Amino acid sequence: MNAPQKQPADLRTVLVCQNCTCLARGGEKLLQALQAADLPDDVEIVASDCLGQCNMAPNARIIPEETWYCRLSPEDAPRIVREHLQEGKPVKDKLHPRIHSYYSFL
Repeated sequence: MNAPQKQPADLRTVLVCQNCTCLARGGEKLLQALQAADLPDDVEIVASDCLGQCNMAPNARIIPEETWYCRLSPEDAPRIVREHLQEGKPVKDKLHPRIHSYYSFL
């Protein structure tokens, strides 16, 4: 008996911006690094049009959970894959600060 096919609702999609500013700042190499990584079965990497956060480029957005990463480089890909996509812990220092704000009270 064959294993059931993954349904779209079961998938996590990493959208990697491939628009002008992200491309100029290394977005294509970021996309390639993520595509070449050892991804969990429930993750797909997709080239995206503009994500609207050009000043923080290159950007990636993980859906359906709505995690936004910014100022990424290809060197960040293994860490995002390992810590976030495999272990379920967002990489806090790469989260977009306007979308994911964290406060610490001393």
